[in-house]
Amino acid sequence: MAGLTLASPSAERGVYSPWRETWRRFSRHKLAVVSAFLLLILILAVVIGPFIWRVSINDIDIVAGMQGPSLAHPFGTDDLGQDILARMIYGGRISLAVGLAAMLVSVFIGTLVGALAGMSRGALGHGLMWLTDLFLSLPQLPLLLLLIYLFRDGLKQVFGPEGGIFILIVLVIGGLRWMPVARLVRAQFLSIREKEFVEAARALGASPVRQVVKHILPNALGPVIIAGTIDVAAAIIAESTLSFLGLGFPPDTPTWGRLLYDAKDFLDIGPHWALFPGGAIFITVVAINFIGDGLRDALDARRVI
Repeated sequence: MAGLTLASPSAERGVYSPWRETWRRFSRHKLAVVSAFLLLILILAVVIGPFIWRVSINDIDIVAGMQGPSLAHPFGTDDLGQDILARMIYGGRISLAVGLAAMLVSVFIGTLVGALAGMSRGALGHGLMWLTDLFLSLPQLPLLLLLIYLFRDGLKQVFGPEGGIFILIVLVIGGLRWMPVARLVRAQFLSIREKEFVEAARALGASPVRQVVKHILPNALGPVIIAGTIDVAAAIIAESTLSFLGLGFPPDTPTWGRLLYDAKDFLDIGPHWALFPGGAIFITVVAINFIGDGLRDALDARRVI
């Protein structure tokens, strides 16, 4: 009939957006969405918490020592009467910052090594993968403890007690977590560099650097993002382990791991002291792992959701 217009199929489907499609696929993973919500709450709590809960982390009240959760102290107090909620908010910023910073270090090193190995067709690639396998074969926890023990005092003198330990822990954890990222990036580069669009760019005279930056690396970021989320959780656990063993931050810096270390001798009379920081570590690590699962499903174009 005259006057009627038919909508095009593209108009009916809407404009395609890679980010919208990624979000659609991610939102289908219910545990990942719930985990992202919980992680966002934790981040907001440690960022804006000090402006709402204005109790000092160093206030001592011996009379109120080892009290359970109450209105005055929602998470209870420790043996010195210090508020556990205030100390968890302060320590949460350090634990999350260590996890994110160590992840950035490991992703940067792993991406650099993997890209060089993936683009090299000679001895360089084999040598870098031999180095990666060598680092993978090292016992990480004993090596981590050894490096912390050797360089802790020197960095403390240069950057201060907190700054030196923060830099050392981030560099050591990140420097021992880059190998899986390097293997993933190398595998992606070996596959993508043979694709038609990369061959076309090479035929048009694109330099190797331009091929990597413009064509190969953007298409290899999916597995890197997933590995990065896993590295955040692993770094938080590593920092908590070091603090629990007494090799992390100073005693007056209440990271979540340090709170567990301080609470280990009072589990029979004050289980709340260990329950809340342990629960925060557990929720954070599990949430990050589920977010990684959701990102894996969302970024894998071969997976039908």
